Amino acid sequence: MGSAEDTVDGYRPWSEVTPDAARRLLVAAVEAFAERGYHATTTRDIAGRAGMSPAALYIHYKTKEELLQRISRIGHDKALEILTTAADGPGSAADRLDAAVRSFVRWHAAHHTTARVVQYELDALAPEHRTEIVELRRQSDAAVRRIIADGVAAGEFDVPDVPGTTLAVLSLCIDVARWFNAAGRRTPDEVGGLYADLVLRMVAARPGPQQQ
Repeated sequence: MGSAEDTVDGYRPWSEVTPDAARRLLVAAVEAFAERGYHATTTRDIAGRAGMSPAALYIHYKTKEELLQRISRIGHDKALEILTTAADGPGSAADRLDAAVRSFVRWHAAHHTTARVVQYELDALAPEHRTEIVELRRQSDAAVRRIIADGVAAGEFDVPDVPGTTLAVLSLCIDVARWFNAAGRRTPDEVGGLYADLVLRMVAARPGPQQQ
């Protein structure tokens, strides 16, 4: 299992969390939640992994749920950044969809420990925090949907159901976090390339009229 602190593509997870003690606790929470699940993890487990006392945890986080909310918010902000950057990027719809899937899958593979917590512990959030995260997921969905709709309008993609295809694409990408093994035979870059090719086949990508 990859560490929740692994640096990939120049991005070190949780570098935006300060002070250092708060970041160490958050990293410990990610690893504990990924290994044991949110509900089976105690604040004592988290503090112990961080080499701190349970009392020290409450200096930085009021509750275990607040830790999960912080993890989920940072992860979903990163996911949205990846997808909107691709959606707003240069090139054809196929180019942008390739970039979106390639980078989104690479992030889920390279940070699979973090991504499992971010993507699969949504139901453990308090209602107000879950609403906040659902809105970020809606924006991510909209970014991918926009690329696919652009491809259909340009004659590049043959997609009868844009919303359903968007859901399928995102589900395919997110699921990488569930199975990826850093000791496996494929690197995050290789999985990203494989999935980008699969998704372009899914939308029946072909050159648009302006490219023929």
